Amino acid sequence: MHNVVISGTGLFTPANSISNAELVTAFNAYVQQFNADNAAAIERGEVEALSESSEAFIEKASGIKSRYVMDKEGILDPQRMTPRIPERPNEEWSILCEMAVGAAKEALQRAGKTAADIDGVILACSNPQRAYPAVAVEVQAALGINGWAYDMNVACSSATFGIQAATNAVQTGQARAILMVNPEICTGHLNFRDRDSHFIFGDAATAVVIERADLATSAYQWDVVGTKLVTQFSNNIRNNFGFLNRCAEEGIGARDKLFVQEGRKVFKDVCPMVAELIAAHLAENQLNVADVKRFWLHQANLNMNLLIARKLLGRDAEAHEAPVILDTYANTSSAGSVIALHKNQDDLPAGALGVLSSFGAGYSIGSVILRKKA
Repeated sequence: MHNVVISGTGLFTPANSISNAELVTAFNAYVQQFNADNAAAIERGEVEALSESSEAFIEKASGIKSRYVMDKEGILDPQRMTPRIPERPNEEWSILCEMAVGAAKEALQRAGKTAADIDGVILACSNPQRAYPAVAVEVQAALGINGWAYDMNVACSSATFGIQAATNAVQTGQARAILMVNPEICTGHLNFRDRDSHFIFGDAATAVVIERADLATSAYQWDVVGTKLVTQFSNNIRNNFGFLNRCAEEGIGARDKLFVQEGRKVFKDVCPMVAELIAAHLAENQLNVADVKRFWLHQANLNMNLLIARKLLGRDAEAHEAPVILDTYANTSSAGSVIALHKNQDDLPAGALGVLSSFGAGYSIGSVILRKKA
């Protein structure tokens, strides 16, 4: 069995950002028009009037202040409120492939690797743009990587599950190095006309190089001490969009073909599950919570992360102990915890212990314990 390290991380950030103020302006314009168009029905009690949103509401509910998006104009158009992302000819690289390649190039550069050093590609994300061919195989071709590739989807936990799959492949000698990528256009499945969720998501892509420790030369190496996963079925986060929709006679445009969640139930259920999994994972590796210098948590909701850290530490975490990126990126699903790692790792000394953790629909939760190499 080979020892395994994460030797490089990469990030693709879209060029466009939407502030809470911009999002609220568009949302409220839609609400005002809806209420005006349906005034008589609202008066008769046949239709429920919509409530406006606000910057204060969004920040208090989530900690989000802005988000990066692949298309800004379509989202902020009150008549559309959906990103405008035209389909590309099959002969062109897809938009998810393009994002993944952007993140992958930085990860490879930080790892000191080329395509010739990589034996497999795992594309792990919540929002694949098609069923087949696998976007991972497209990324493999775009980068000129020999070997194999496949897609996987465990919702927001896809990255930690992907890291475990890559770690297993490297440990057992199936590959020298694996490139794991997480391209997410979360705005494509977000209902921007739903007050409770219109602010949640942003777009981004991340990449991680996982390789044999004896072959690694990077200055950014992290020993993979261990991985631990858990899933528990729940309908509290769901998206029913899929290829069978066209076969049904009802519900083609139903709300649940986009992202839907029972936010309060998710908060109540998931926070203790995450804290318990991380604590148990550390104990299984003869490590104490107090030994952990940094928690790179899934970036879905600031209040969830604050509570999870408090349950683990027995106190409020300091900013550097559980860094936040969702204030500017929002929830980028599988990419979120990796963005936190990518942007908040270089300052830690050799020997520092960290935990990368993600959690989301499923419920699915992943924990990866990392130790920085000298």
